[in-house]
Amino acid sequence: MYGSVGEFILESLYHFYLNKAVFNCLHNLLFFNLMKRTFITLIKKRHYLLSIISLVLICNLSNAQRTPVDYSSTEILPDNSVIFRIKAPDADKVEVRGSWPAPAQVEMVKKDSLFEVKIGPIPVDFYEYEFVLDGIPVLNPNTKLVTRDGAWIMNMLMMPGDESKVYEANDVPHGSVYSRWYNSPTIGETRRMNIYLPPGYENSTKNYPVLYLLHGGGGDEEVWLNRGRANFILDNLIAEGKAEPMIVVITNGNPNTPSVPLNRKSDFVEESGIGGMASKVFEKSLVNDVIPFIESNYRVIADADHRAIAGFSMGGYQTQNITNANPEKFKYIGVMSMGLFSAYSQENSKDYTEEEHVKQLKALKEANPKLYWIGIGTDDFLYETCVRLRELYDEVGIDYIYRENKGTHDWNSWRMYFKELTPMLFK
Repeated sequence: MYGSVGEFILESLYHFYLNKAVFNCLHNLLFFNLMKRTFITLIKKRHYLLSIISLVLICNLSNAQRTPVDYSSTEILPDNSVIFRIKAPDADKVEVRGSWPAPAQVEMVKKDSLFEVKIGPIPVDFYEYEFVLDGIPVLNPNTKLVTRDGAWIMNMLMMPGDESKVYEANDVPHGSVYSRWYNSPTIGETRRMNIYLPPGYENSTKNYPVLYLLHGGGGDEEVWLNRGRANFILDNLIAEGKAEPMIVVITNGNPNTPSVPLNRKSDFVEESGIGGMASKVFEKSLVNDVIPFIESNYRVIADADHRAIAGFSMGGYQTQNITNANPEKFKYIGVMSMGLFSAYSQENSKDYTEEEHVKQLKALKEANPKLYWIGIGTDDFLYETCVRLRELYDEVGIDYIYRENKGTHDWNSWRMYFKELTPMLFK
């Protein structure tokens, strides 16, 4: 029997919401049983205010838990087709889009509250994807597998096989990745970079060659690790004896942003566009600030024969600028998905002087780099700029290795380029 109508109402409300909470979060049954005992005790002692608070707490905690799902959101079939599923009962139209070969964006079919579609077979590789609900991109809520390139956060899909094994965290000796803050007088601020040290670095006295690895527009010092898998690629290549053990320095190539978003001051206002990366300020900072910091704090072989630099997109542009202005600094150069920057638009060409560029290239030719590597996809929007760049190099007599693939301006290409370029370094 209840001592009052209030107790009866509270008890009834409690059981209603408790059943709802347990239904939503079965894995927390023990917690909810404890809350039930607390609630009953409070009612018996006529602590009505506290009992209401505990009721609200139960309801809020149940809503805060992710509801377990009874379906597979990405089902890989034996023929390498993939069935994508997402529960979206209130959506009218759902699509899935990813970095796999065309069709890259496919409409899904609604079955009750579940949307699904079968795509493929999809070639063995590492892909990014997302769902599009009524025109709005959303992540797959049923997986923790996400990667980030600047503001572009997407889910990860690994199609298993020999071609993608190099991207996995395999059972091989692993290098170490350290985040370091360094002073940049050139830019006028303290900045952040990531440094990969090869397996065995900490337990040896050996000196190592260094690769300076640059990202594209909108990226930062973490994208080559997060989406690019650079550390795992090198771990695997070194373990197989395909790549020389090396230090890799991954900087933030935008002089207007000192670090990834969560490591900046809360009132930091980020610029839009690629203006900062095209300002040529970072290039001076890398030569004047970054390289001296690395060579003062790590065991490196500090000469041009043991320095390499490579980058994709705007990082490829910066790679050209750095090596053109410092022809004796690097013997290994890699330009990914970038051609003659001035050839892309009239805006890009306003400060460009072909005579000065040719003069720099002749000095670079005289410096005789051991490797100049260029890679681009045939469907890349910068493809024609790469044609123009190669024509200019041919006129000047710059020797280079050219890699062309069926691809766009995408991470499938950049990971592959890194996988193919690094075994050529420091040979």
